[in-house]
Amino acid sequence: MRSGFAYRFGEKLVKEASVFPASDCYLLNSLEISSWLYELRMDFDQLKTFIEVAKQGSFSRAAETVLRSQPAVSTQIRQLEQEYGQKLLDRSARRVRLTPAGELLLDYAKRLLALRGESLQSISDWDGVPTGTLSIGANEGTFLYVLPQIFAKYHRKFRQVKISVYRSFTHKVSEKVEEGAIDLGVVTMPVKSPSLEVVPVFRDRILLMVGRGSPLYSKRSVTLQEFAQQPLIVPKTGSIRKLIEKNLRPYRENLNITMELTSIMMIKRFVSAGFGVSLISASFARNNVRRGEARLLNVEGLDLWRELALVYRRDRSLPLVASAFLNLARKELAP
Repeated sequence: MRSGFAYRFGEKLVKEASVFPASDCYLLNSLEISSWLYELRMDFDQLKTFIEVAKQGSFSRAAETVLRSQPAVSTQIRQLEQEYGQKLLDRSARRVRLTPAGELLLDYAKRLLALRGESLQSISDWDGVPTGTLSIGANEGTFLYVLPQIFAKYHRKFRQVKISVYRSFTHKVSEKVEEGAIDLGVVTMPVKSPSLEVVPVFRDRILLMVGRGSPLYSKRSVTLQEFAQQPLIVPKTGSIRKLIEKNLRPYRENLNITMELTSIMMIKRFVSAGFGVSLISASFARNNVRRGEARLLNVEGLDLWRELALVYRRDRSLPLVASAFLNLARKELAP
């Protein structure tokens, strides 16, 4: 990290107090900072876009991430380059790369956005009432079948808080939390990252889901061999995929995998339609069982559970909006 830096936007000058004496600093209290940062929202949008282009090495992929068109992203980068009077990105190669000036700005951009986040959190937490935005990540199944009631109760209690969700696989959610891009993640245990605080909140049985057309539908339990003999529908990745591969390893030469799918909703649909069977978290298929479309069976000799935890950065204090959600989730999801 470079030892001293200054940013000038309009007539405001902020200097790092650890480097410059107080008399040489333009000191702002938290309310002034919040007001100033609000006025500069467009500048922060440009910096966010710049960081994403640098990370992705591509204007098109960055545009997808920041939910803008590629021309809009190109315009933002061009405006930054005009403001700084330097070329920030090298577009000559297949992958967009930072120029020396771009590398210098990238460090400053990350620190400036972090300062903005700290000021917004300070103002939000100032009166002890959660306000602002709760940013949280989880996978598809968790958002669809575990969190809706928690979100509903949270919204009724804190109506002024907006909820921003990031949906992806557990390892991607953990990465976003580590990067500071989201406040909280709801992930499948175990969590190996030493930088994350892990708060277990939920346990769910993993059972075999079979449709009405399956020869196993009338059974209450099946053997591992009977499971292995069925056409299988498996997730393309994730903890359930690993469990299937691990427990059916003795039968792997004769397994009949009919489908590999990325969506839990698609897996349930195709199991119910008779294309095959699959392991699934019991709470995910509760409505299908209630409607008589499928049954959940024990696999003899297997005692499988899916355990979820809330994770957040160890080195950062949680925003009030996030700590309020964490406390509510622990209470509501407790067995």
